Amino acid sequence: MNPGSSSNKKRVLFVCIGNSCRSQMAEAFARQYGDDVMIAASAGLSPAFSVAPDTMRAMLEKNIDLRDHFPKSVRQLGRSQFDLVVNMSGSSLPPMPGAKMLDWDVEDPVAMDYEEHCEVRDIIERLVMQLVLEFRRELQEPKFRGQGSGRLKL
Repeated sequence: MNPGSSSNKKRVLFVCIGNSCRSQMAEAFARQYGDDVMIAASAGLSPAFSVAPDTMRAMLEKNIDLRDHFPKSVRQLGRSQFDLVVNMSGSSLPPMPGAKMLDWDVEDPVAMDYEEHCEVRDIIERLVMQLVLEFRRELQEPKFRGQGSGRLKL
């Protein structure tokens, strides 16, 4: 298998309450930075009507345009399969067979002022980058060096 081929990529779902802030940011960062190692999606437990304006503005500062994004429900995913579900909702999620669950304790910025909203964005960006780097390490082939003679040269 080739690194970056779709069969090597992890299918990751980011979940929050309204799918209007945190999970949208996480999905966008995952697509921006980690599309070589993951296929990202996002959803909410109780989706909002639109992506929060401050989320769109904050992401534009990172050169990521969310105009085509919209909130989706976990229920809308149907039978979609995921390798990892990242829960940022602070609530328990319905069972997702075959998926590893990971909880991220990230405050909901929906009612925060813009500066705090950007702080949450930056936290999510760091968490997503850590995940991307972890997946890249998993994909790396083990590197073997020659056995050598077994003698130490000092």
